[in-house]
Amino acid sequence: MTVVYMGTPEFAVPALVKLHNSGYDVKLVVTKPDREKDRGKKLQPCEVKAKAIELGLEVESPENIKSNPEFLEKLRSIAPDFIVVAAYGKILPKEILELPKYGCINIHGSILPSYRGPAPIHRAVMNGDKETGVTLMHMAEGCDTGDMIAFAKTLVLEKTTEMLHVELANMGAELLIEQLPLIAEGKAKHIPQDDSKASYAAMVFKDEGVIDFNKTAEEICCLVRGFNSWPTASTKLGGLVMKVHEAKIGQGSGPAGTVLAAGKEGLEVGCKGGSVVFTRIQMPGKKAMDVSAFLLGNKIEIGTILG
Repeated sequence: MTVVYMGTPEFAVPALVKLHNSGYDVKLVVTKPDREKDRGKKLQPCEVKAKAIELGLEVESPENIKSNPEFLEKLRSIAPDFIVVAAYGKILPKEILELPKYGCINIHGSILPSYRGPAPIHRAVMNGDKETGVTLMHMAEGCDTGDMIAFAKTLVLEKTTEMLHVELANMGAELLIEQLPLIAEGKAKHIPQDDSKASYAAMVFKDEGVIDFNKTAEEICCLVRGFNSWPTASTKLGGLVMKVHEAKIGQGSGPAGTVLAAGKEGLEVGCKGGSVVFTRIQMPGKKAMDVSAFLLGNKIEIGTILG
C-alpha cells in the first residue's frame, strides 16, 4: 500500500521508520520548511526530513499546502492509499483530507478529546495529570476532531515531557502498524469524540516557564518536568536567568522565593505551603549541572530572593 507521510519533529520519526521497515511504500514525506536553528542561524532540516533523507525517501517541504495546486497535483499523481500525519504542524485542507483511498490517519499525543491542539504532552505534565496516552484517529476538518480508531495509555509519574515524547511516539508507531490493515479492510473502529469533554492544549511559550513561587511545590515541579527539555523552566538568581532542569518537593517552609538552604541536596526555596528543591540548574553560557557541583565554585547565601 502506498503512503504519504506528513510530520515534522522528533515525535513523528518512529512512525515513519516503522512504516518504512514494515514494507509500506512511502512515496513522499512532507515536512515543514527548513528553519534557522542555534546561534549560527543556518537553515537546518527538521528531524523527520533528516530521517527521510537517511532512508532514501522523497521529501517536499512546502511553505503552504493550501491554495497550492502544484502540491495538490503531486499528491493526486501519487494516489496514496493513506496519508499518515504526526505532528505535522499545519491544518490539512478538505481537498487533501478527501484524497487518499482510505483517508488521512493522525497520531495524536493525548487521549482524545482531552488536549486537542499542538502541545498535548507539555500540558498533561504541567497540569499534573496522572496518566496520558496516544490516540490514532481518522482526520476530519477541524483541530483533532475526527473519529478515534484506537488509543494506548501510560502513567505520567515523574516523567518529563521529553521522556513522554519518546514513549508516546513509539506507542503511536505501534498503534499505526497494528491498525492500518484493519482500516484497509474496513474493520477499524470509528469512535466519535464527545465534544463536551474536549479541552485544548495551546502552544507552549517560553514566558510560561517563569517560576511563580506563590504556587505549591507540586505545581512548580510539574512546570519543571513539563518544560524539560524545552523550553525549560527558569527564575532569576542575582539578576541572571537560572534555568531549572530538575526539582523535587522540599520538606521546609519559608517566604515565597527565598533560599532556605543550599547544599548537596540542592537549592531549597520557599513557596506556597512549603518549599521546592532545585537539584539541577543552568546559568547563562554554562552547561546544565547538579546544584551540588555548581556550589563548589559559587556561593548562594541563605535568604537570597529568587525571581
